Amino acid sequence: MERTNMAERYCALVLGITFLILGIAGFIPALVNLPGTNASYVPADIAPGAYSAGFGYLFGIFPTNFLHNLVHCAVGIFGIASYTSASSARVFNRFFAVSYILIALLGVIPATNTVFGLMPIFGGNVLLNGLTAVAALYYGIILPAKVNDVGVARNI
Repeated sequence: MERTNMAERYCALVLGITFLILGIAGFIPALVNLPGTNASYVPADIAPGAYSAGFGYLFGIFPTNFLHNLVHCAVGIFGIASYTSASSARVFNRFFAVSYILIALLGVIPATNTVFGLMPIFGGNVLLNGLTAVAALYYGIILPAKVNDVGVARNI
């Protein structure tokens, strides 16, 4: 049981570190580019709205903007903080799994792939969100159910 708890805690920690790094990297102009221009991103002072403020592609793959970077930083901090106990890591992993599966699904629907005009969740973000949600699902729900020898439905 202790090994399972540590696996859940490490999953939360790894997800937290990953998303905190992605959030911070989104604020570094050298890591963001705006396709078709020499600019890194749309500067906040000339952006026509919240969505375009800071819009660019992190590492040329993940569409992002300032709000998206802030959300990634917040998720990262929550993940790192949840590492302190097995129960908080389990709650984080479960919440993360459900939330990010839904976000990945929203990212493939054209009407919702900008979270109603607030932040981009299309392109490379769909794959990132889906894969990290599957990891959190495994460590937050499936693995504990296997260890406790109960069905996944009873473990939720």
